[in-house]
Amino acid sequence: MAAGLASRHFGEQLPDFVHEHFGDALWAAMIYFGVRMICIHRSRELALIVSLLFSWAVECSQLIQTPWLNEVRSTVLGALILGRGFLMMDLLRYAVGIVCVYGMDRYFLRNKQAR
Repeated sequence: MAAGLASRHFGEQLPDFVHEHFGDALWAAMIYFGVRMICIHRSRELALIVSLLFSWAVECSQLIQTPWLNEVRSTVLGALILGRGFLMMDLLRYAVGIVCVYGMDRYFLRNKQAR
């Protein structure tokens, strides 16, 4: 979470590519690890699918513009969780972030079990 927030806060000091893409990818990575913590005894593949569906659902929910929902999104916490506006590119950013941490999860867990 801290890395994602830092990528937004200090974005002007980061390379443009990092500033534009890493925050969303890290948000999705956080969702993946949250699902893994809740469903620790389930497969990593299930966590991958659930986190992709959840993050994409949140992004698609930004197409819904009702006054009460926009009011929630206007708060700092609401904007961090729900976002503000739909971007097709965010779906790709989420997928890349989740697939990357899924790969790290598989790699580190496999190495831990091999010891």
